[in-house]
Amino acid sequence: MRDLEARRAELAANLERVRRRISQAARASGRGEEPKLIVVTKFHPAGDVRLLAELGVTDVGENRDQEASAKAAELAGLELSWHFIGQLQSNKAKSVVRYADTVHSVDRSSLVTALAKAAAHEPSRAGRPPLACLLQVNLDEDAVSGRGGALPAELARLGDLVADAEGLRLAGVMAVAPLGEDPARAFERLSACAAKLRADHPDARMVSAGMSQDLEQAIAAGATHVRIGTDVLGPRPRVL
Repeated sequence: MRDLEARRAELAANLERVRRRISQAARASGRGEEPKLIVVTKFHPAGDVRLLAELGVTDVGENRDQEASAKAAELAGLELSWHFIGQLQSNKAKSVVRYADTVHSVDRSSLVTALAKAAAHEPSRAGRPPLACLLQVNLDEDAVSGRGGALPAELARLGDLVADAEGLRLAGVMAVAPLGEDPARAFERLSACAAKLRADHPDARMVSAGMSQDLEQAIAAGATHVRIGTDVLGPRPRVL
């Protein structure tokens, strides 16, 4: 019990610091509405997620299907929104649609087809909202098609595919700032991509960007959701 209370206190303090950073960044950029915090819980036990829920966290992110599906099943009674944020193989779509509310890593037409087919045939999705899909954008200026996200030039067609797919909802865009580049510049490009997508799909307003090291730059560029892991949960637990 003492260990549990110590962990709760640690998470509460970390959350307070992260939420303060988010609030300060939003004020500095002149925004009236603060971005939503998604706590990335990969490698951490379901017990930590339960504590986070008790501390007011509503959105959690995972990037490995096997781990995510087990946690979502164990914590099914909690009011949590599950975000799948990792690279997603098409053959995992059937599993992911069972628990995910949002998929952040839609980057190719074959994955759109797989998610739509899985959503249409998954009984547990009956009565649930359509699966929210974010187009993952590769912000590397030297990027090639098919690696680490869709190219900006591919977003219009990919967005149309998601918007036309039954059981899916085009929600917006997601990106990670390239290593070695000023994240502010990278997120400016993401903001431009998001604006172009909204011109054709006005409801695709979600911009998932910013992690522990660059959330301020992401918020300044218009992020609506930030994905924070280590600064809330600490380093990954050691495997004994």
